[in-house]
Amino acid sequence: MNSAYERLLGLLHSLHLIHSVQGHLGWDEQVNLPSGSAGFRAEQMAEMARLAHEAASKPELGEALAELETDMAALTEDQRIVVREARRDYDRVVRVPADFVTAKARHSSAAFHAWAQAREARDFAAYAPFIERHIELAKEEADLQGWGDRPYDYAVDLHDPGFSAERISALFAELKSGLVPLVQAIEAKAGDSVSALKGFPVDAQRTFLSEVTARLGFDYHHGRMDVALHPFCEGSGLDVRMTTRFHEDEPLDSLFSSIHETGHGLYAQGLSAEHQATALGHHVGMAVHESQSRMWENQVGRSRALWRFFEPRYRELFGPQLEGISTEELYREINAVRPTMIRVDSDEVHYNLHIILRFEIEQALFSGALAVKDLPEAWNCKCEELLGRRPAHDGAGVLQDVHWSGGAFGYFPSYCLGNMIAAQNWAKARAVLPGLDDDFAQGDFSRLLDWTRREIHDLGKRYETLELVERVTGEPLSPQPLLDYLRERYGEIYL
Repeated sequence: MNSAYERLLGLLHSLHLIHSVQGHLGWDEQVNLPSGSAGFRAEQMAEMARLAHEAASKPELGEALAELETDMAALTEDQRIVVREARRDYDRVVRVPADFVTAKARHSSAAFHAWAQAREARDFAAYAPFIERHIELAKEEADLQGWGDRPYDYAVDLHDPGFSAERISALFAELKSGLVPLVQAIEAKAGDSVSALKGFPVDAQRTFLSEVTARLGFDYHHGRMDVALHPFCEGSGLDVRMTTRFHEDEPLDSLFSSIHETGHGLYAQGLSAEHQATALGHHVGMAVHESQSRMWENQVGRSRALWRFFEPRYRELFGPQLEGISTEELYREINAVRPTMIRVDSDEVHYNLHIILRFEIEQALFSGALAVKDLPEAWNCKCEELLGRRPAHDGAGVLQDVHWSGGAFGYFPSYCLGNMIAAQNWAKARAVLPGLDDDFAQGDFSRLLDWTRREIHDLGKRYETLELVERVTGEPLSPQPLLDYLRERYGEIYL
């Protein structure tokens, strides 16, 4: 049994290295790739996908698992978790032909560049065939996996095992019933306003966000921050790649997108390096991943306590830009409620409506109720229904997000589920860690980071999301803590 387990670990380690190279190639594609090299990168990505599939479906891996499964009682609890999750992954891989995997990787690479061009040109028609092909591939994969009658549930399960569209719909319906009247009440009080934060030099923005993210706990000896069209985080704890984007007249966009990605980076760096190739060193699912990023971005990053520490440095770097803006006005700007068509620019009050919009559209796409060619109009109508306005053009509407270019259907719900989990975790953390505001005001975020690492990161994939939430907070997952948090944070400012 020990010999079989050691063979399994060796095979998983090799696979982990291949996946890490795939991730870094994907990161480089969005950060550094020369414009004329897209076709070559598509071939590289297809070949790496073939190699990964080959490594993940080796008969030796299946043989080691089968040998270990003959006497699971002889294994430790942690070893049983590794075998359980490795079996799940192996079975999924061997159901999918290598030709399918390479074709999907090649298409994803080409679709990313098509999306970037279409977004710039505001030309949905040029991008539509790539989405159509991605949906075909997603349904074909679901069928290969035995989910042919529930392809969207398969897409959701890939990102958040244990969830289904039905379960998410119930949670979102409860959230929506409490959120819509809250949004309406805050909008009525907030009125129309325009940000006074203009002309913030990019170099100084870069300096500030680097200082903030390092202070939160991100280890730059094992990670870095770069610029991309759409902010994201890639990599494992030993090499985390984060990206942001800069605008002189939108300094909070780069800052909070950086804090958001730092939340992802902190989770990656908090996972066990010793077990990085196995389920003991893997994240639970994307909802939990998003809960980490959203908590650091919002509950922590937009708090009065954090800004009591960082405001003097912010004014030191941006004195002329902040002249005449009081501490209270700066705090209101940090927590400004301004409806926008752009999800990543959205305030917390409106953000979850953006996710509900995408979730409902994805379900319609997969059920066949919505054709890809009709996406722009359906998107605009949903915006009017949920957000009270329509985007000015498709670049600010259906083309704004990168996710579909990679075939990442079923991912968007993770953001809203992550917000729910973040609020529930935050309420628990404040209960068991009295004095967090005093910590933050002194620039000390270690107690909160240590708590998340102990309660969440260190556990790897020992528990699925719903079980983990109840284990950490003592309560089943619910939208109520998120609604309570939004009422407390924004009620104080606007109501």
